[in-house]
Amino acid sequence: MLTEDLQEKDKQIKRVVIKIGSSSLTSMHGEISRKKLEKLVEQLVELKDAGYEVAVVSSGAVAAGYRKLGCIKRPTSLPEKQAAASIGQGLLMESYSELFLSHGYVASQILITRGDFADEKRYTNMKNTLNVLLNRGIIPIINENDTVTIDRLKFGDNDTLSAKVAALIHGDQLIILSDVDGLYTDNPHRNPQAKMLEEVQTITSEIESLAGGADSEVGTGGMKSKIAAMKIALASGIDAFLGRAGKPDILMDAVNGTAKGTYFRQKQNAYNLCDEQQWIAFHSGPEGKIVVSVTGKEDMIENHIDLLVENIVQVNGHFDQGAVVRIVDEHQEEIGLGRVNFSHLELKEKAENENIAVEQSTFVYSRNYISSEVG
Repeated sequence: MLTEDLQEKDKQIKRVVIKIGSSSLTSMHGEISRKKLEKLVEQLVELKDAGYEVAVVSSGAVAAGYRKLGCIKRPTSLPEKQAAASIGQGLLMESYSELFLSHGYVASQILITRGDFADEKRYTNMKNTLNVLLNRGIIPIINENDTVTIDRLKFGDNDTLSAKVAALIHGDQLIILSDVDGLYTDNPHRNPQAKMLEEVQTITSEIESLAGGADSEVGTGGMKSKIAAMKIALASGIDAFLGRAGKPDILMDAVNGTAKGTYFRQKQNAYNLCDEQQWIAFHSGPEGKIVVSVTGKEDMIENHIDLLVENIVQVNGHFDQGAVVRIVDEHQEEIGLGRVNFSHLELKEKAENENIAVEQSTFVYSRNYISSEVG
């Protein structure tokens, strides 16, 4: 009976990824707000006590460190940002560790770059590490490795990172906390008639058009990056929530479906990408490009069949067997991404004989699953 009870308890445990923005952690002076951090940790501990597995994607390293660096305002140059991050990341992690330990929980630090997702071996190792930590009750505190990254200290990095982490560890829910209540039909600061959307099931072009710029001087992300993150989450079969960080009990209310904010929930029977398709669509770095004919495009999109050599118009770039490439039509309109079974040289050679059919594996057929982060 005890074993059955434990098994039932295990089934009830949900894996939640929570993204916390810089403005949700720092004071008006740009330093870590102990009061804000304590309140957030208390809510995270409440989730842990309720049986949830929790991973935190936390911004705030640059914001927490730039005043210690001697800067009056948030730095704009890359070296100063990276120096500030090297100071702030330590301060941030020290505070998290101390607060979680006071509640009997252990926190760990994981710093990630885009290359960790783009490289399949590192991607798998990262996934394994996170699974071990979560299975043992540890709370991973995840952030971009800002001190060494040269092309990612930019708009919306941790919003997208949180969605990628949620997909990586098969999270049940992504919660993005920010300084806004949710997704509005217009900018509520400029238009008092703007209405908040309580639920979104599909990221349409109309939804994407609602995204504006970043309102906070402390953070780097805006609504555009949050919508991009929700797109990744939904494509990966993960429900998500966007709400204001300062509200009492926002986390518990979010997992219970009662919080004020915008819920992003999949339609019933929606198509979800498998693990390999997720990696191809959102993490890989395409190494080449294949141009296909009208017939080839129709076969892949409408009939969902593999690409035949006779339908290859052109092969661009240098890539080996198993590489990910872009698939475009003759007008250079992107169809999707795919993993090839042959190198560029083999494909070119085989394409000379149109009677040879080349089977490709694991294509992402819809442009809806192609993120700007891919390339």
